[in-house]
Amino acid sequence: MGEHKMADNTSINAVQVTDVESGVLDELTLSDEVLFVRVQRDDIRAFEVIVGRYRTRLYNCIYRMVHNTECAEDLVQETFLRVYRNRHNYKAISNLSTWIYTIALNLARSELRKRKRRQFFSLNASPHENSTRESIDLPDTNAGPGDHLEQNELGRAIQHAIDQLPDKYKSVIVLRDIEELSYEQIGEILRCPTGTVKSRVNRGRLRLQEMLRQWQVEIL
Repeated sequence: MGEHKMADNTSINAVQVTDVESGVLDELTLSDEVLFVRVQRDDIRAFEVIVGRYRTRLYNCIYRMVHNTECAEDLVQETFLRVYRNRHNYKAISNLSTWIYTIALNLARSELRKRKRRQFFSLNASPHENSTRESIDLPDTNAGPGDHLEQNELGRAIQHAIDQLPDKYKSVIVLRDIEELSYEQIGEILRCPTGTVKSRVNRGRLRLQEMLRQWQVEIL
């Protein structure tokens, strides 16, 4: 039995290597990992395909963390720059997506820490000066029970609530409920047990619900 299993794995690897060596770049069928073998061989076209697959997803993820368009775009660019610079350090023992998200999330969290330091050293500045956060229209807390928020206003309220979460809850909510990653993937990205991830997701959701209730936001 063991010999057959080894033979099967060998044949699978042989097929993947054949795909890579063939020079045929079919972005609909080749996996991220097979494509990245080409990237590690300095194939720029393969890297462009990887960028195309992940650009929008990474932007959405990072934007939810930093809530600033220009900053999110810069961090996406920096993520891909680091992916390419460190392409030879990637080992196919984990999903490529997990590795890329780890780089992106670390950059976003680093940006948030920098903001906190800037705020600490700018205590005498007006709260409206040097702000990197875009303006958000909060829900009208005086709205009657029969009034319903429009979808875009609800989205802004939820985003504002996410912004108020501590980083450890914000990151898991973004990765789980927005990016729809598995608990296992999130655990790999954050380097914490799956049970811890589940606990943080549950607590983060409870905090979001409590904030939205305080603002009298009705989730349809």
